[in-house]
Amino acid sequence: MSHAPLPRTRAADYVWPLMDTQPIHIIGAGLAGSEAAWQAARHGAPVVLHEMRPFVGTPAHATADFAELVCSNSFRSDDAQYNAVGLLHAEMRRLDSLVMACADAHQTPAGGALAVDREGFAQAVTERISSHPLISVERGEVAGLPPPAWDNVIIATGPLTSAGLSLAIAALTGAEALAFFDAIAPIVHLETIDMSVAWRQSRYDKSGPAGDAAAYINCPMTREQYEGFVDSLLAGPKAEFKDWENVPYFDGCLPIEVMAERGRETLRHGPMKPVGLANPHRGGERAYAVVQLRQDNALGTLWNMVGFQTKLKHGAQTEIFRAIPGLEKAVFARLGGLHRNTFLDSPRFLDERLRLKSEPRLRFAGQITGVEGYVESAATGLVAGRLAAAERAGATLRSAATRGRVAAPARWAKVRSRRKGARAQTRRGAARPRRPGRLDWGRLSGRRSPGYSAAWVSPDVRCAFSFSATRNANSRACSPFRRGSQWV
Repeated sequence: MSHAPLPRTRAADYVWPLMDTQPIHIIGAGLAGSEAAWQAARHGAPVVLHEMRPFVGTPAHATADFAELVCSNSFRSDDAQYNAVGLLHAEMRRLDSLVMACADAHQTPAGGALAVDREGFAQAVTERISSHPLISVERGEVAGLPPPAWDNVIIATGPLTSAGLSLAIAALTGAEALAFFDAIAPIVHLETIDMSVAWRQSRYDKSGPAGDAAAYINCPMTREQYEGFVDSLLAGPKAEFKDWENVPYFDGCLPIEVMAERGRETLRHGPMKPVGLANPHRGGERAYAVVQLRQDNALGTLWNMVGFQTKLKHGAQTEIFRAIPGLEKAVFARLGGLHRNTFLDSPRFLDERLRLKSEPRLRFAGQITGVEGYVESAATGLVAGRLAAAERAGATLRSAATRGRVAAPARWAKVRSRRKGARAQTRRGAARPRRPGRLDWGRLSGRRSPGYSAAWVSPDVRCAFSFSATRNANSRACSPFRRGSQWV
């Protein structure tokens, strides 16, 4: 069953008629909040975007810019053909995503990944939002539940929601938020890296969106150096938690010392894997382990240590990381750190339109819902903004799930029989259709994930945007994953 390519249409091509003048209030101007504001405004809805920074800060943010990236500067793979995140990139671009447009405009070399100049990216998002005629920005904290007069609200305050709002949400749901610890990797000044030891190369010489096949700086280690490095990580002083803080780590962003505790070879098969890299200083040999650094700004003067999130104390970080070959004289623009992220038990509290079941005027988006990653956070903001604008206009985005239809690109699934009860013949990991409202796409690898899913049909692009919310047993996170779109 084949489909014609999706059209590349713009949200400006369609505005819902008779738009109510009452604004949509969006709390939080991170990736999700900024994307939600953009989508709602592009569909004709007036928006008031509330952001507490710079008057109230967080443990992770450093600026007052919208959509500030506090951890990595990577949006992960941009390969739409073979990678689920890359496919989500492509779908969001077709849906006129502000986040993707600004990321494309401020990308930096990163092999097959889409990485950005974090300052240029955040400034571009801030400028686009601030200059939109239908978006008003109000700086200041919303310290409790939004007032009853706000009848259409998107809460996109992220995992670092202020204490006042967090307590109000907890009181409304009658339950404590779930939580996990997230970590930040160090950033190094380029001129302090010894390039007579290190070299530039992308893994397997793969060029990415920026067209650079030498996008990473690689610092090699021998077996003896690697063993000593692991010993130092295990013995180094670390940030300690209170006895009552029984909070797991996010498995997608584990501190390196936690990975080392799980086995001495874990790092060498994770962020320090040497495959696909040849050391030109040693006749093209493969090192026992490799530390990679990725460009962090457009000027190329700052480089972050890939996968080196850490909870080591700052003094120990400087000492241990300068033992890495090529970084003996490294000067750090930022050292690593750790912060506590909180989120909702979304399958329990939110409906299929991201609204709080007990108070439907409140809709949630972004990492506060439990999604993992920049792209997923922005994608939920995109969906929430369109849903809120449709609701304000009195329109309804039809749910593919409620009609029992399955939306997916032909390359992921193919149904060969329509006999009653017949199984879907699948390839590349697609799962068979389930009953309406309970579609289960599984992962592209072929695994299945219990949970719920929904798809919203957008009238301006004639496609279904769907995701499956699942439980992650390790991080206890609820993770939406993009599954595809087709003509409807």
